[in-house]
Amino acid sequence: MVFNGFEKKDFDTFFIDGLESRMEAIQTRIQPKFQEIGSFLADYLATQVGNEVFVHIAKHARRTVNPPKDTWLAIAANKRGYKKHPHFQVGLFDDHVFIWLALIYELDHKSAIAQTFINSFDELKQLPKNFVVSLDHMKKDAKSIEDLELKDVKRFRDVKKAEFLVGLHLDRNDDRVYDGDAFLHQATSTIDSLLPFYKKAVNSK
Repeated sequence: MVFNGFEKKDFDTFFIDGLESRMEAIQTRIQPKFQEIGSFLADYLATQVGNEVFVHIAKHARRTVNPPKDTWLAIAANKRGYKKHPHFQVGLFDDHVFIWLALIYELDHKSAIAQTFINSFDELKQLPKNFVVSLDHMKKDAKSIEDLELKDVKRFRDVKKAEFLVGLHLDRNDDRVYDGDAFLHQATSTIDSLLPFYKKAVNSK
């Protein structure tokens, strides 16, 4: 499988009214591309970390009324699921693609991982200046890594529902989004920058 890039209609999927119609578009337009991206990135990540990783594509199965505002794939070291584990995400909202290291509220050992990140705060601040941070995966907005404060990471530790996602947003008008090779290059470069923090998270108990 070869990823040839996203298309404008992929982003426009999130303007389709109705759960059933939007889900059909997600399944036919976007999920095949996620299979291609996920296969490539899982192989890449496995070589970097030295163990097998697994692709999980969001099913949005719990939704009964409201159509999803975004969709994603996750890559984690656990075959059965990803939410309890540090994982990488690639996904779409209507206006951008995100490439995250995702630590969401279901995470096992969340306090220990957060404390490791608190201890590594200076290193976090040295990530590329175009990186962004989200404290809630349900929200589209994110703050620049330059605006990240220590209190944000402490909140991740201390508040049960708090999350920590760090990585890159690519605007839907960014040419790299529509060029498969350029996008995969950017995705692997982003993973490379985040790998030290992924490893810290995986090793925090």
